[in-house]
Amino acid sequence: MNQIAVVILNYNGQKHLTDFLPSVIQNSSNAAIYVADNASTDKSLELLKTNFPEVKVIALSENHGFAQGYNEALSQIEAEYYVLLNSDVEVTPNWIEPIIDLMKKNPTIAACQPKIKAFHQKTHFEYAGAAGGFIDHLGYPFCRGRIFLDLEEDLGQFNNNQEVFWATGACMFVRAEIFHQVGGFDGDFFAHMEEIDLCWRMHHAGYQVFVCGESEVYHVGGGTLHKSNPYKTFLNFRNGLAMLYKNHPDKGFAKAIFLRLVLDGVAGAKFLFFDTWQDCWAVVKAHFDFYANIRKWHNKRISIQKRNNIKAIFPEKIIWHYFVKGKKKFKDLPKF
Repeated sequence: MNQIAVVILNYNGQKHLTDFLPSVIQNSSNAAIYVADNASTDKSLELLKTNFPEVKVIALSENHGFAQGYNEALSQIEAEYYVLLNSDVEVTPNWIEPIIDLMKKNPTIAACQPKIKAFHQKTHFEYAGAAGGFIDHLGYPFCRGRIFLDLEEDLGQFNNNQEVFWATGACMFVRAEIFHQVGGFDGDFFAHMEEIDLCWRMHHAGYQVFVCGESEVYHVGGGTLHKSNPYKTFLNFRNGLAMLYKNHPDKGFAKAIFLRLVLDGVAGAKFLFFDTWQDCWAVVKAHFDFYANIRKWHNKRISIQKRNNIKAIFPEKIIWHYFVKGKKKFKDLPKF
């Protein structure tokens, strides 16, 4: 068994593999490196065979998406720690060791991430994880260093190791045993929000999630679905609702679901009048899909051990603090 397995899920990412896999190989001498290919139609597999023979390849028979793709791949890999790494991430020297050391010292840490900084603006944090993720009681995610679209400059303010609510799927270190214990990613999500859902279930099972400020990587972002893609809008809204329904504790559950539905309606109207009708329609389709599968989501909710005292949930409404009170930085939010 490998102690550490770095696993990159790839779909038509030939250019990203060419650009970023060398940094992974150079800086990960203590880990086995895998590329799990989601039935790419470009020349990714040919590139790996020719240019990176030291990398182990798992060729999946179809495109399972991010969530089920990783489930399929990780079922074939034996390791103590998985490092789930996006193909568009440049890693740095000593990016692995501080996180593994932290997790070894604290066996209650199920998942951990480094600081995620922007590849194209390396002085600033990047959207997908920044310096550790949080969530409010309505299911809206935000990060240390990133609230909605506002990204902070890294001035060393988040160089500590700290418990957070979720670790980014762009670079997530996870104990393999616990990943499988809680059921892995929810394959029905396909992509987007699945890492937050996984971390929420880890909290329900009594584990912690951390960010390690001693490690940092650089993420391009938007490599799978562009932010303006209506399908991405559909997945974000459908998966956000499903995640909230599955995981929200019984206390305040009905109110949270009702408010989220109302606020999704407001977002849909905003898309219609200020963005594109395709994004508005994506929100409508997301709700119809959620309602059509409510029994499935309810059965998953019943199977989850629900805890009411998860400390890292922001008890207020992040949209109120951001859009109404104008709080754009993590330090300006009330302590929780």
